[in-house]
Amino acid sequence: MKKLAFLIFLGITLSCTSSRDSTSLPEEEEIFITRKYVGTFLDFRKTGIETFSEVNLVWIKTSMDSTYGKFSAYGRNCYFMPGDRLYISRNYYSPGGISGYWIYRIENNSSVSYRLTDVQYDRKVLAEKLFRGY
Repeated sequence: MKKLAFLIFLGITLSCTSSRDSTSLPEEEEIFITRKYVGTFLDFRKTGIETFSEVNLVWIKTSMDSTYGKFSAYGRNCYFMPGDRLYISRNYYSPGGISGYWIYRIENNSSVSYRLTDVQYDRKVLAEKLFRGY
């Protein structure tokens, strides 16, 4: 009977200890962040000409321009409204099932979003670094 009580006590102690260790890993928490606030929308500027052969970009300026710079995104026009709260979101795509990649988008609280270019040309920073807070 004493051995059974000791084994039960030991099992409870070990289960509590392992649960405390697994919740203290910051790397696991960073994986689940999928959206980051980058300011309110102020203005935008179009680049490129209005043909189908050229890549059209919009440069999006937010209230946190001094921190992030201007965001370059694919699009012919920008339908954000002044004062919209903007976020960078990321989604993981794995089209082949073996490996995948992150897609970064700038979006508001509604249904308007634009895919960011891989490199933010204003400050020559990767979109991934903007998301992680360089």
